Amino acid sequence: MSPAERTRLGTWTGLVRLPGVPRLVALDMPGGPGFLDELRRVLDRGDAVLPLDQRLPRANRERLVVALGPSVVVDDDGEHALGTGWPVEEGDAVVVATSGTTGEPKGVVLTRGAIAASARATSTRLAVDPAADRWCCCLPLAHVGGLSILLRSLVTETAVEVLPGFDRASVLAAATERGATLVSLVPTTLARLGRDGARAYRTIVLGGSAPPENLEPHVVTTYGMTETGSGVVYDGIPLDGVEVRIDDGGEIMLRAPMLLRAYRDGTDPRRNGWLPTGDAGAFAPDGRLVVHGRLDDLVVTGGENVWPEQVETVLRRHDKVAEVGISGSPDPAWGERVTAYVVPVDGDGVPSLDELRELAEDAIGPWAAPRELVVVTALPRTAIGKLRRRELAALPALARVVR
Repeated sequence: MSPAERTRLGTWTGLVRLPGVPRLVALDMPGGPGFLDELRRVLDRGDAVLPLDQRLPRANRERLVVALGPSVVVDDDGEHALGTGWPVEEGDAVVVATSGTTGEPKGVVLTRGAIAASARATSTRLAVDPAADRWCCCLPLAHVGGLSILLRSLVTETAVEVLPGFDRASVLAAATERGATLVSLVPTTLARLGRDGARAYRTIVLGGSAPPENLEPHVVTTYGMTETGSGVVYDGIPLDGVEVRIDDGGEIMLRAPMLLRAYRDGTDPRRNGWLPTGDAGAFAPDGRLVVHGRLDDLVVTGGENVWPEQVETVLRRHDKVAEVGISGSPDPAWGERVTAYVVPVDGDGVPSLDELRELAEDAIGPWAAPRELVVVTALPRTAIGKLRRRELAALPALARVVR
């Protein structure tokens, strides 16, 4: 690191520290240049930031504030003291809310050093030139996928355009009219942008959920989570400084300088420095990491293991399937049966269960073929497009077929 870069990153790495006791500041602001300015201001004075999701009902935002203990909230009316709040440690930069698998709000604490490490490793892998490149940020800023773009921009001094959300015309104009070259998307927004729109960008970073098939060469798939501060595995290859291993139970374990320090309650999920991800995976013959899915999403039917995301990828090939979610349903004979929740393409009719079974049998094997088809109007998803798999069984069915 050059002396100039060390000076620029000093606040982030702890080399330079403004006087005063650090506080946690909640930003209750819409996405846009004002959010970026306030983020920079809070971090420059040595405090840590908790971004609040403005799309949440007020009661839910208040629940997050109580659970994560900021001392100050900043909104469109200015800065407001909330009381004592919980202390933050020297070097903490952001607290990002996540519910994990429990549904209860937790705060992932990322340090300035972790953010700097993530920004450097990501920018190196993507060959980002701060003098020539420009980020477009259209993901929710209360999630690490969106927030990390702004943090990366601040650390590397790379220009960024912050949009209030995804809008195809705005994202396209950021590239064609204002020179944005890099954008992070999730599969849903990539589909909305379309192939022609996607080609306006030099590089598209794709995360959030399982990627679609037949991606353009300039689309880079990422694997990561809130606890890793952003994606840490790009196209199956770990970033510089990131170690990946698979434990005896098939779980992906990570060790890297960009991992969280702890949760907001002080608990550290790491085991001897390794973060258990809760995801199952394996290494392909070429050494790339292959992610099968969440360990607790695994469907065991007749003694065979079925990974839902693998089946979903196959069933999306059907021309009458707009969206599909796979989960297991109790079955007296098989233990669990593979159940497909399908949103049909408008006006194209509904795929038959036999058609879906044939697709899965041919691509994966007979054990992966769904034994139940549930036709629904929409699938439950998070703000960044991840499927809420545990909510599938509660969806109202337009039609149901069981074999």
